[in-house]
Amino acid sequence: MDGTRQKMAKTVLIVDDIEFVRKTLSDILTAARYTVVGEAADGQEAIEMYHRLRPNIVTMDVVMPKMSGIEAIRKIIQQDKDARVVIISAMGQENLVMDAITVGAKDYILKPFSAADVLKTIEHALADESHHSKSPYRDQKAI
Repeated sequence: MDGTRQKMAKTVLIVDDIEFVRKTLSDILTAARYTVVGEAADGQEAIEMYHRLRPNIVTMDVVMPKMSGIEAIRKIIQQDKDARVVIISAMGQENLVMDAITVGAKDYILKPFSAADVLKTIEHALADESHHSKSPYRDQKAI
């Protein structure tokens, strides 16, 4: 895909058990012309919605009720090895971030986050799609 071509609207599934966080992410992504196709409050709901909606990318909270973000990523990746998931984690949960990367997350965003952090990370994870889709790893930020 030509980098100078205008970006087509990419679809996003937002997964977080806190409604305020989902709303904040939705507002940030919508303002940047992403299309939010769904919101899930737990890992189990995320898996079901992912398979139904097939978004370009998923933002996934790491700690949620019913099923963790890590387990949800594992199950999504088992079904779709090309799935793009960005984990969202609170400061102090670095070990969980590394677990998420190990099971297939493409990148991470730390809470509290800024709109710039979210957009830069999402754009990088989507760009990664066309460059090295074989590996779930990329140049990782220092944690």
